[in-house]
Amino acid sequence: MPSTVARVRMTRSALLAVGFLAICVSPVALAKPWLALLFLIPVVIGTYVLRAGVDVDADGVTVRAMLGVRRVGWNEVAGLALGRRGEVRLALRNGRAVRLPVVRARHLPVLATASGNRFPAP
Repeated sequence: MPSTVARVRMTRSALLAVGFLAICVSPVALAKPWLALLFLIPVVIGTYVLRAGVDVDADGVTVRAMLGVRRVGWNEVAGLALGRRGEVRLALRNGRAVRLPVVRARHLPVLATASGNRFPAP
């Protein structure tokens, strides 16, 4: 039986807001040549929307940040930590924590199923 992979990503409709930001920045950015650097703001935000996320399977968790990828096996995970605003972190056995971008408490049942029930769904 193939393992289930849960992919949690930011909704692509957020790119509409990024496009709107680029349009709003245009008058200022085109006023002077050096102000064209303002276009980097929507590019960076758009890159985050497209790139950041988490993949969970029976072997571990792959965390995709804007500038890197980290794979954490289930043997390294001590548990999950929930923040006040619903953000989720992996608590590692070595005492460190890995932030799971885009993942919120509402995603926990899907992640629990994809992990092979390595942690209980709330």
